[in-house]
Amino acid sequence: MHAIDVLTHARPRRMTRAEYERVVEQGMFQNERVELIHGIVVEMPPIDPSHADPVAFLTHAFVLGVRDRAVVRVQLSFAASDDSEPQPDLMLVPPGRYAAQHPDRCFLVVEVANASLAHDRETKAPLYAASGVPEYWIVDVNARAVEVFDEPSEGRYRRVRRFAAGATIAPAAFPDLIVRLDELFV
Repeated sequence: MHAIDVLTHARPRRMTRAEYERVVEQGMFQNERVELIHGIVVEMPPIDPSHADPVAFLTHAFVLGVRDRAVVRVQLSFAASDDSEPQPDLMLVPPGRYAAQHPDRCFLVVEVANASLAHDRETKAPLYAASGVPEYWIVDVNARAVEVFDEPSEGRYRRVRRFAAGATIAPAAFPDLIVRLDELFV
């Protein structure tokens, strides 16, 4: 049987978040950028400067802006569901320490997209909505815009707004934390 035949007739074995965390603890995927999405280990693309710069800018703004009202987590795991543990670019999570387990609640998730825009819209947005994430931003590097998803209901966001150059946005949980898009995109 050829490899193509095996792939055509094989059924992939999905992994739970608990299983994924065990194999990660054992050293599997060491030095690899991966995340668990709907039971499948997904390889993440390398971070280039056009992706890293908005992450660094927002990290700085969020840390200064939220102070002790939230924890800013950068490219760390989120316990989204029993079969998903994505690693969003940024999260604002409730204050506390997360040494025993990854957070499963947050105020805001941010994904920065250059090559991953379709995946972030079509796969991650419903995942975050189903997980009860109240607000989700996609920073569209190529279009120099930010899409704001909110009002999660029944596994989808009921409202999506797009902001471009000249606009300002702020997380709903922290309306005083204003992000100017002209400063975000240099």
